[in-house]
Amino acid sequence: MIRQAAVAGQFYPGSPRELSQELNRLVPDHASKRAALGVVCPHAGYIYSGSTAGRLLSGIDLPQTVVILGPNHHGGGALAALSPEDGWQTPLGTVPIEKRLAALIQQQIPAVQLDSNAHLREHSLEVQVPFLQYLRPDVRIVPLCLAFGDYAGCELLGKGLAAAIHAYGEPVLILASSDMTHYESAQAAKQKDSLALERVLALDARGLVEVCRANRISMCGVIPAAVMLVAVKELGASQAELVAYTTSGEITGDLREVVAYAAVSVW
Repeated sequence: MIRQAAVAGQFYPGSPRELSQELNRLVPDHASKRAALGVVCPHAGYIYSGSTAGRLLSGIDLPQTVVILGPNHHGGGALAALSPEDGWQTPLGTVPIEKRLAALIQQQIPAVQLDSNAHLREHSLEVQVPFLQYLRPDVRIVPLCLAFGDYAGCELLGKGLAAAIHAYGEPVLILASSDMTHYESAQAAKQKDSLALERVLALDARGLVEVCRANRISMCGVIPAAVMLVAVKELGASQAELVAYTTSGEITGDLREVVAYAAVSVW
């Protein structure tokens, strides 16, 4: 069974030619690429956050296998939902699911369920896939949609994910899909997001969850980002870099109410 694209023609171009042209515009050439264990990458429409995502991912030496962690914006399905399909379709073709790693994740974390309902209309994971296809045509993915909100769940899932990747025995990138502050002024967004990004750059998963709650920071992928941070620390990560920070206001010209986007690389 193949998951069909849900937001092609909305969040990104729906035709192969137009999508390839858009990605060619958004993805800069990098003379050197860095191997990374994890990233935080935005998931808005390409017109708004595509250049931020392209700048981040073009500088990563992408392994063949990528685990994509995304928030569940719609609320349907399991709290930790692993895509049960054989592949995901985009206008650029079908990307296979890495079934062996998916099975290892389920062995390590029984709470993770095979559930297509959580993924049916969710854009946060889908919009990452064309970038991965464009940069690494033989990529395989493990899409995991998350709807829980507690740090204990982040630690359980992150440590289990790290154990599964260790057993997998091949390089894996963990991509946490997240936008930052939503619908506040650009100035307020930057002030709030600096608090969250400080915790991300410190590889402090618990601190990230706590600071977002304490300051009402509407970072929609705070849980995926926290899970990623727990996992990469278990896998030996020690450094992180803020590659880019932008807002929708840079496209619309309206700085009174923006959505913000951050690109972070962890190695």
